[in-house]
Amino acid sequence: MAVVAQASKKKTSGKGKASKPARQRPVRLALKWALRGALALVALLFLAVLGYAVFNPPGTPYMSAEARRLGGVDQIWVDFEEIAPVMARSVVAGEDANFCLHWGFDMAAIRDALEDGSGRGASTITQQVVKNAYLWQGRSWMRKALEAVMTPLVELVWSKRRILEVYLNVAEFGEGVFGVEAAARSYFRVGPGELTAVQAARLAAVLPSPKKRSAAKPTSFVRGRAAAIADGAATIAADGRAACFES
Repeated sequence: MAVVAQASKKKTSGKGKASKPARQRPVRLALKWALRGALALVALLFLAVLGYAVFNPPGTPYMSAEARRLGGVDQIWVDFEEIAPVMARSVVAGEDANFCLHWGFDMAAIRDALEDGSGRGASTITQQVVKNAYLWQGRSWMRKALEAVMTPLVELVWSKRRILEVYLNVAEFGEGVFGVEAAARSYFRVGPGELTAVQAARLAAVLPSPKKRSAAKPTSFVRGRAAAIADGAATIAADGRAACFES
């Protein structure tokens, strides 16, 4: 009887050892597929970023939505060389003064925004390009997560000049008006290369609320903001913070 009991214990013990790996197998399998999925997603995002480094975006998700709502939008792509340098300096001064100094995220601006309890001023031009060119509008955690992954990828693959070129061509400057070419023509009846410092500052001043502000009929607020942007554009040209996209 003692021998039988001992054998029974050994069998029971053997079953317990065999069942533990069996329970772990689905977990390991799930982790393996989750890792593969994450790597596939990163590879897909990298290919998307690489594509727009070479080819101009045909539009943006938001632009398409506005085109459906309005029955069409005004936008014509222009190369960076066709845009007045003061326009590029103005949007940088107004939206992201440290554009040449960060890698996609302005940590100083983020800290300041957290301290005053506001998100204003924390979004860089690179983040806006990622949101506009690839993602959708809104504040969902999924969009924020994708933006956080894609922003450093864009900074890694694109030049600062390319980032700014895409930004100037897809940014909304008014209802149904996208890109600096359409904005210059619609509001001032000039080409993007003919914009003056005042005109460029006024266009930059309507960002990031182009539906509430007007470059053609500026309020006192827009005039004041444009004046500050014009000063900022001159400052970043003088102190070297425009070098990454002007060289």
